Amino acid sequence: MSLKFSRPIAFFDIEATGLDTTKDRIVELAICKIHPDFSRESFSWLINPEMPIPAKASAIHGIYDQDITNEPTFAKLSAHIWHILDNCDFGGFNSNRYDIPMLYNEFLRTGKTIDYSSIRFIDAGAIFKRQEERTLSAAVKFYLGYEMVDAHAADADIEATVDVFEAMLQKYKDLPQNMEGMHLFCNYDKPVMDLSGKFTIDDEGDIIFNFGSKRGNKAKYDIGHLQWMYGKDFAPDTKRICEKLLGINQQHYS
Repeated sequence: MSLKFSRPIAFFDIEATGLDTTKDRIVELAICKIHPDFSRESFSWLINPEMPIPAKASAIHGIYDQDITNEPTFAKLSAHIWHILDNCDFGGFNSNRYDIPMLYNEFLRTGKTIDYSSIRFIDAGAIFKRQEERTLSAAVKFYLGYEMVDAHAADADIEATVDVFEAMLQKYKDLPQNMEGMHLFCNYDKPVMDLSGKFTIDDEGDIIFNFGSKRGNKAKYDIGHLQWMYGKDFAPDTKRICEKLLGINQQHYS
């Protein structure tokens, strides 16, 4: 393998009650830790989300209310999961926009805040989209040569994701060979500003809005919109950027 890394990458896949990373809850979590010698450790849990699972979500991942009634809540599992993820970089498939923010917000409800300033994000979905522009099932067929039959089962999805990631490292010799470079590649050569993606940077290195009618505008020139965001129910890490740009004393949200 060409990629060199010194600490484990915790690839994880989440099935949830929906797609809203701030309000929906995890119903299944699978983690596959890949170590620098490319050995693996796997973990998976069904999780009681403490809310009904919408029928549309159940139709996709096959997990129903009766399946999780007697399962532990995320709060009960949080210390164990936190320990597993300690000193790891994070990975997944389309994880930068879904799995990582979802996990961040679940931990936030338990009083734990993931400090992702020193965590590198490896998104096999972003690599695939930049190189081939397809889906996980297509990636399995393209890179591994077989049809994926257990899509949307978290443990099958994440094992397939790691298999695809390792095949990518073999196929694309021009991929970055260190974690910092891979982290930037997976976020389209830009640093992660906030997990919900409300901010990014432009080619001049200035912070810009990344949603709504203000998308692409330099944030420092629109104090009114920053103040509006600061007064609304945006995620804590998004509000920290607002605080910085507004010159407000930094607060801690937990």
